[in-house]
Amino acid sequence: MSSYETSTASEQGWPLSSREWSVVGGSSALMAINVLLMYVFVVTPLAGVNDYLFAYPIVGVLVYGAAITGGEIVAERGVEGGDMGIAFVGMVILQLAFGIFGAGVLSFAPRDQQLYILGVTAVVTGLLTALIATYVYARSKTFESWGTYANYAFIGGVVAILIGTFFEPVLIVGFVLIFLGFMLRLGWEIWRVRDQRNASVALQTIGVYIAVAGVFVHVLQIVMRVLARR
Repeated sequence: MSSYETSTASEQGWPLSSREWSVVGGSSALMAINVLLMYVFVVTPLAGVNDYLFAYPIVGVLVYGAAITGGEIVAERGVEGGDMGIAFVGMVILQLAFGIFGAGVLSFAPRDQQLYILGVTAVVTGLLTALIATYVYARSKTFESWGTYANYAFIGGVVAILIGTFFEPVLIVGFVLIFLGFMLRLGWEIWRVRDQRNASVALQTIGVYIAVAGVFVHVLQIVMRVLARR
């Protein structure tokens, strides 16, 4: 841990600074747009994309993984280069990736229950985010390792889903690992917002949004399964 990390970590706390509120507000707005897109896309042919991609689960994971990674790279390069047009293209890719995936999951629920399901998912995701944020802000230490652990979880999840494509029981392991990866990345992104006060607000907003969106679509799948058992 650098001396900078040590000093900034010990100085952070509540209430949040205006910069931190900007990141929270921006990522929340992006997430709200994504939820709206899921609700709109579910009544369009886009809701059927998952059926084709996840006929072989590893294909769906690789396609969405590439879309999310590519969208993030494009958006961040646009921001760093001062080209808002490029940044907008990256955000469109991210919104479409999460929106289409979420719509595919939501399509299995009756239309009159979809808003309720999205609402429950939003509340659970918000609670998880609040718990992680509280933990990060309560600890005066670096969470840089969480970024590394998240990458390991993503890689392990992809490998598990590759195996699960041919041996279905292993798919649940892949789901858990990728969900864990997004949870760890969320903690890492929150830590960056807490300690890296000179970093770009726009870049941090994108990072937090991606992590929250990843958690959201996984919680959505869990909510769908729970309601299906009733």
